[in-house]
Amino acid sequence: YGSQYNLLIVRRFRELGVYAELTDSQQSWQAIAQGVPVKAVVLSGGPNSVYEEEAPGLPEGLLESGIPILGICYGMQLLAKELGGQVVASARREYGPANFRTHQSSALWKGLQEQEACWMSHGDQVHKLPAGFESLASTDTALAAMGCERRKIFALQFHPEVSHTPCGSQILRNFLEIAGCQLDWTSENFVE
Repeated sequence: YGSQYNLLIVRRFRELGVYAELTDSQQSWQAIAQGVPVKAVVLSGGPNSVYEEEAPGLPEGLLESGIPILGICYGMQLLAKELGGQVVASARREYGPANFRTHQSSALWKGLQEQEACWMSHGDQVHKLPAGFESLASTDTALAAMGCERRKIFALQFHPEVSHTPCGSQILRNFLEIAGCQLDWTSENFVE
């Protein structure tokens, strides 16, 4: 979705031992997954508001695929909007360091403390959760994470891929485990 961190997300997954690719969100899910064994999808951040006229949407058919999904920033807001929640403009833009507190036990938080540091960069935020979703974490000013464990759909308002979120690699690792990924890919076996 145009995040300045898109390639960093891909890099973090590869560093964790999972092959990852950056794809065009405007393709249909069938085109993205054609002939490729996709185990999970990450919806990145981006500069748009979900309510802009030309705002990018979800790949057609993705939600119906049943595949595990992790939304980050814009990806969280897009999931909330498309699944019947509500996104609103924040009273003030949040850019920089923050702390989030977990509310619910979740496989996404395995190995984390109840409060962790993170990096925020957003102007909109989720105001109302979609049906079936729970608030998983918050900062002093915003919902920081939501999830539906049954559907394996999770979303973060903050950026786990940046070094300013020290627990970010653990969160990404936990998502990969939820998705059933094996952490055994290396750049050496890329050709194979």
